[in-house]
Amino acid sequence: MTHRFPIKEIALQAGLSTATVDRVMNGRAHVSPQTRRRVEDAIAELEQQEGQLAARGRRLFFDVVMEAPNRFSREVRLACESVLTDLHPIAIRPRFTFTETMSAAECSAILQRIAKRGSQGICLKVRDTEEVRHMIAGLADRRIPVVTVFTDLPASRRLAYVGLDNRSAGKTAAYLMHKLLPANGTVLTTLSQHTFQGEEERYEGFRQELDRLRPECRLVDASGGGGLNPETRREVAEKLASSPPISGVYSMGGGNRAILQALSEAGQMPGVYVAHDLDKDNLELLRQEQLTLVLHHDLQSDMNTAFRHLLAYHGIGTSPSGETSDVQVVTPLNIPSRFNEPA
Repeated sequence: MTHRFPIKEIALQAGLSTATVDRVMNGRAHVSPQTRRRVEDAIAELEQQEGQLAARGRRLFFDVVMEAPNRFSREVRLACESVLTDLHPIAIRPRFTFTETMSAAECSAILQRIAKRGSQGICLKVRDTEEVRHMIAGLADRRIPVVTVFTDLPASRRLAYVGLDNRSAGKTAAYLMHKLLPANGTVLTTLSQHTFQGEEERYEGFRQELDRLRPECRLVDASGGGGLNPETRREVAEKLASSPPISGVYSMGGGNRAILQALSEAGQMPGVYVAHDLDKDNLELLRQEQLTLVLHHDLQSDMNTAFRHLLAYHGIGTSPSGETSDVQVVTPLNIPSRFNEPA
């Protein structure tokens, strides 16, 4: 058993004699499982205390960089700010760089500026491109860790991915669509961009599972609107002009007001509509029952996990286990209480 604490300190923490701790540490005989567990627990407690002591008086700057519609970025900012008290006594100073559209070159320029001014870590939601992966490698060389959030860059040197298991979420949507959709239906699918790896995984999981469950279903893809209302409405309207009637919608990238408007203008009202994330727009549409259900994951929990990965990189605490979030199926009847409107 490896450790970095004096045996006397471990013995005091465990409430055992130094001789007993020495036998445990050196793997000698005549040590009960309970005693070994007490020593292991004592070492874990000392490590936690060490992290807390190291955190006192520390101030760390974490940058949150995202390409996303403003409605989603706002929810992420609120989630970040809400978890800061949970991480006391560490003084985390989040800095936000949000933009609704961002090219690979623009993303690289933002990351270069952050590297120049200094940062203790970056939470990053951007498209998966070679240029961005190269920038992450450069940040890693400069000991600036990057945690990808909500959409991954798996071939990069990022420290960790935090967010939804997107392929599982897509399969969940397919299962629900299978149960709710009438026979021989046509499903409209929308992603903000196929270059967002997370949304692409949702799409592939959905497509594969629906093909297994309902091979007769046809998919009509109207992606590329960036989750922005004018662009999304245009993409959807163009597809509707040449597609059969739509029975269901799986919206992976947002812009649901625009999608519903385009459907209404085409004289269509699908019976099943599955969306993602409980942002302000989706909450209102869900309460109005214009959305059938929303696949949700807890942004506060995600950002707490992302920050803890960055803290662990700097020797404060331990890295969280289990990086992906559980998907929650939310209907108009089970909206989480913290989203309830004030009376």
